[in-house]
Amino acid sequence: MASSRAVAVEVSDVHREFQIGDIAIKALRGINMEVFEGEFVVVLGPSGSGKTTLLNQIGGIDSPTKGRVKVHSEEITQWTTGKLSEYRRNRVGWIFQFFNLIPSLRAWENVALALEFKGERKNMKTLACDMLDAVGLGDKINRFPSQLSGGEQQRVAIARALVKNPEIIVADEPTGNLDFVTGQKIADLMKELNRKFGGTFIVVSHDLSITEKADRVFHLMDGQILSVDETPSLYRNFKKVQEN
Repeated sequence: MASSRAVAVEVSDVHREFQIGDIAIKALRGINMEVFEGEFVVVLGPSGSGKTTLLNQIGGIDSPTKGRVKVHSEEITQWTTGKLSEYRRNRVGWIFQFFNLIPSLRAWENVALALEFKGERKNMKTLACDMLDAVGLGDKINRFPSQLSGGEQQRVAIARALVKNPEIIVADEPTGNLDFVTGQKIADLMKELNRKFGGTFIVVSHDLSITEKADRVFHLMDGQILSVDETPSLYRNFKKVQEN
């Protein structure tokens, strides 16, 4: 199924080592993975397994100690700092665990900020409000973050990530700061937006339930991918066991 689609992200033998004093911390140990255009993939693993470090390589925040990362056949690990900054600004949408909204800006202004950074100032408010409507917040465009629930703040953050029409959407524990029910709604929303707007979603999480939304699941442990679930059923099977 996925193999007939174009490769959006290719990670080849990626290692990332951090030096803390005399101690070498090996966060990634030879990661190999392909993510196909338009996929919704989940990288599942416990805290400390290297999930965020991997996401930072794909999102252009960090560079590997060894190995390469390609996005639509372009090797971003060879790019200058300036070109990586342009890549992050224009081609990658980030969704964070703690929302990272600016408290003094209204919902639409937080979303429009992504367009301003990209240099697209024309019709910013209209585009921001349309995206807020798409995530179910069309009636709350003028509210400040403090006037929104945690789930609503994450919806604003998702709208901010998608408003610039990025090729790659990377989400770092997007449900980690939410209760279970709200987290499920956010996971459903991301999957719905993946279908509606396209874009390649790469979600890292330790939350088993989010795998139910995935096209594929990469299981990460100690900086290595242990297995790839091509037909994610782990959570569905888990629920069946719980129900019986």
